[in-house]
Amino acid sequence: MGMIQTDKGTKKFTEKEKLSILKEAEKEGVKKTLNKYNLYPATYYYWKKKYSNLGSDGSLPNSKGIYDASAVRKLEKENSALKQLLAEKELESKLKDEMLKKKYPHLRKLL
Repeated sequence: MGMIQTDKGTKKFTEKEKLSILKEAEKEGVKKTLNKYNLYPATYYYWKKKYSNLGSDGSLPNSKGIYDASAVRKLEKENSALKQLLAEKELESKLKDEMLKKKYPHLRKLL
């Protein structure tokens, strides 16, 4: 393995190395593999979660990449609509507070 040890003592693995460690852990057992590479279980499970969407050969399952562009645009559009709705609600709330302050001046300190 071409693992790089930094000055701080942390280990750096390439993507291919991480995938090979994950495959080895499936075959040989997690505990044995972690001891072999001196890894923490949290690191292993983080890698497993991160690379779970990849195919068995380490490539993405579809040719579009991780994100579908149309889905991203749809989510961005929905996000902007929700932001606008929130801004309108905030403005409405602020206007109500101001109206109440004008109508009931003796309650200004409470609002």
